[in-house]
Amino acid sequence: MRAIRAIIILGLTSLALLAAAQDNPKPPAAVAGPSYVIGAEDVLYVSVWKEPELTNTLPVRPDGKISLPLLNDVQAAGLTPMDLSNSITEKLKKYLADPRVTIVVTQINSQRVYVTGEVLHTGAMALTPNMTVLQALASAGFTQFANTKGIYVLRNESGKQRKIAVNYKELVKGDAMDQNIPLKPGDTIVVP
Repeated sequence: MRAIRAIIILGLTSLALLAAAQDNPKPPAAVAGPSYVIGAEDVLYVSVWKEPELTNTLPVRPDGKISLPLLNDVQAAGLTPMDLSNSITEKLKKYLADPRVTIVVTQINSQRVYVTGEVLHTGAMALTPNMTVLQALASAGFTQFANTKGIYVLRNESGKQRKIAVNYKELVKGDAMDQNIPLKPGDTIVVP
């Protein structure tokens, strides 16, 4: 009988903990730092302290705005998470006594690089903070016909396209680490 009571008490305790967790959901992990500039198609977790109906995960629309209850459209693209938090806080002061807003970037979709040629996964790839050529190539994979000595990155700088050579074989040996450049939004990696 004691064992049955212990199981029932344990079950009720677990249910209480589960209910408490649902009332205080843990915010999702951030994928961008405080200096990250939000762009169209990024996904944001907007949390307003003690206001669960105003807390939501929202995509940034192509026009750079997000839609929030009470405020309607709010410009998000071009701002850092802290700037957006401050903007929403100021706007919510008309409706709430002491609004406290937290913005977390949960998905970076506005910054992409492209991989083409003799790779297993061609096309757009989300650019993660500090992503290098080697990391992108590791994600893309090579076909059996890839010329790993002739890889290059196409980058637009000041309106001109620049070609940056990358010799994968030397890079993985550690002989050409200067070729393992950090990628920038819009870069295209070509694997002939």
